[in-house]
Amino acid sequence: MAQENQLSTATEEQVTEIERIKRRLDMLDQRLDNIDSMVTAVAERMMRQPINLRIVCPYCNKEIEIGLIGNEKPK
Repeated sequence: MAQENQLSTATEEQVTEIERIKRRLDMLDQRLDNIDSMVTAVAERMMRQPINLRIVCPYCNKEIEIGLIGNEKPK
């Protein structure tokens, strides 16, 4: 009887752990989908018009400017 109770408790803990892992994987999947959407939007915009990125170096405080230019192919 005691062994059955211990097995039941262990099984419940495993089920809880599996559910927690599933929730975390779902959250990660949603975050990756959001990142994919943002990257796609930036790539589409870049193909239509130039983009300038300004980044400040955290070590020397120097400003770095990056220009991206693309050409959208005719459809």
